[in-house]
Parts: sequence; C-alpha cells; structure tokens
Amino acid sequence: MAETLIIPTTQDRAELYKSLIPQVKALTSGESDLIANLSNTVAALKQTFGFFWVGFYFVKENQLVLGPFQGPIACTRIHFDKGVCGASYTRKQTVIVEDVEKFPGHIACSSDSRSEIVVPIIQNGEVKMVLDVDSDQVNDFSEVDQQGLEKLMEVVTTFI
Repeated sequence: MAETLIIPTTQDRAELYKSLIPQVKALTSGESDLIANLSNTVAALKQTFGFFWVGFYFVKENQLVLGPFQGPIACTRIHFDKGVCGASYTRKQTVIVEDVEKFPGHIACSSDSRSEIVVPIIQNGEVKMVLDVDSDQVNDFSEVDQQGLEKLMEVVTTFI
C-alpha cells in the first residue's frame, strides 16, 4: 500500500492525472473497505489539485446521499432531479458546469463554489454513486479533467 502521494511539480493537469491514477490504484489495492478507499481517493484528488471541494454521493433511498469528502461542510442529500449531481445521475454522464450561477437548479451548498464537474460511477448500467468536484474559480474544468476523472472512476469501480 502506498502511504505517500507523489505530486509532480507541474501545472499540466493531464500529467497530474497520469501520475495520480496509478497511485490511487496502489493506495486502494489490497484494502477491502469501501469507505477507506473512497476517503483516500478524495484526499488524493484534493491534495493533488487543490480543488475547493471533492466528494462522493451514494445512491440511497431514491436520492444521492453524502459520502466521503474533503472540503467545507456539504449538502447531505440531493434529489435525483436537482443540481449538477442530479443531472449527472439522471443523464448517466459527466456534467461540466463552467459557471454554477448559470446552471438552472444549481444547489448552492457553498457560495464559494463557482464551477463544477460531476462524474457518475456506473456498474452494470446502473449509477451507484457520483463524484462531485467543485472549484472556487469560474471555468476551472475541461475535457482533460473529464478524461482524467473518468479514468480514475474506472479504478473506483474495481472496489465498489
């Protein structure tokens, strides 16, 4: 098990994801506890990129329920038809929002959140959870983040 995260000294997000993904795989391999693995995954993302908020929401009781996260306190429950997380869940695809103020139905868990990316974790055609990443900067996420986070969520599907 890896206990130290090695973060390259670059601002190139593609390179950061390329470095991070095998480290998360090593960090979570051999550990059977889902919460421990998800917790280390969000911590690694927060530590590598310095995102404002990173966390998982589980599909439970016909809504999304807060799971392991890093950042300020968060919304505990989100209905499937609400916010960016609900849109990702409903569409079964990654949703990138450049400016949350312009997203219809955005849920303002924090007024400091300015842009957001949400990636669904799908198994057997069913969304099991979503990864929610918020930035305190407008237009902070791109296709590079989408590709990197989707590849990282492929690692997550191996232990859920």
